[in-house]
Amino acid sequence: MFYDLNVPYSSDDPEIAHTLSFLEELGYTTVALSQTISGKLPPSPTPPPTPANVPKNVKVLSRVNLTLSDPAQNQRLASLAQVYDLVALRPTNEKALLNACTSLECDVISLDLSVRLPFYFKFKMLSAAIARGIRLEVCYGPGVTGSGLEARRNLIGNAMSLIRATRGRGIIVSSEARKALGVRAPWDVINLACVWGLSQERGKEAICEEARKVVALAKLKRTSWRGIIDIVDGGQKKTPQTGHGQPASVQNGAVSKKKGASETQGSGDNLKRKASLGSEAAVEDNEKPLSKREMKRRAKKARLEAVEATVS
Repeated sequence: MFYDLNVPYSSDDPEIAHTLSFLEELGYTTVALSQTISGKLPPSPTPPPTPANVPKNVKVLSRVNLTLSDPAQNQRLASLAQVYDLVALRPTNEKALLNACTSLECDVISLDLSVRLPFYFKFKMLSAAIARGIRLEVCYGPGVTGSGLEARRNLIGNAMSLIRATRGRGIIVSSEARKALGVRAPWDVINLACVWGLSQERGKEAICEEARKVVALAKLKRTSWRGIIDIVDGGQKKTPQTGHGQPASVQNGAVSKKKGASETQGSGDNLKRKASLGSEAAVEDNEKPLSKREMKRRAKKARLEAVEATVS
């Protein structure tokens, strides 16, 4: 199962149907359609409607990207987690990145690696985010779709620095492609990650296992309390209620008991048959297999009786 967790989308995008169809042909099974919000959060943010022509083999998720420049900005992330499937933060400076790694509740930290960043990646800061279950995202689209040599050079250098600082852990790779031409096949993405410094195994995990963990943890946050309690329907069938307010099974049991009592009182043959059945059950209970202790006791008793008979 291959994941692409960052495909930009708006409700009036004419290219999204072709992009989703091409992603299905390449082998992707889960795609997150992202909406970018910069500045102050709107009062009631809602994701754009799902596209009409979604391929059958592709699972579509909703995602929001928040651009952070002030550490005290956007404190209503919990409300966004109930509306969107994934919440991603894109810090633009070191203070915002530190705040996102240590305190803010999100699922993904997505960095624009196609520009020259004004800070360096530090292992202690990034490892704090990984320990909290937050993954760091590398988007290859801006450095591949003809953005220029400068964007490609920045993408390669920043991706290598990020992988070096994280020791190759907690990395996911997404496309952030606005058109179908910007998407690459899964194994091409793995080879691209190998160029950045990841091993082939870690590169495959970046678009398979690590991305799956992001989706699973985000769902767990929405459906549970602190990741401990998850309420699931047990699938038990409800007993139909009758007009008297009691379940039908209870009333049927009462009717059957009354019917059986009337039959036993009506004829003597039924009483004899019941008694005979009870006696047969008693005989069966008495013919249960003996325990080892009882067998030893009976054998000892038989030996003593034989000795007494020979003496007399």
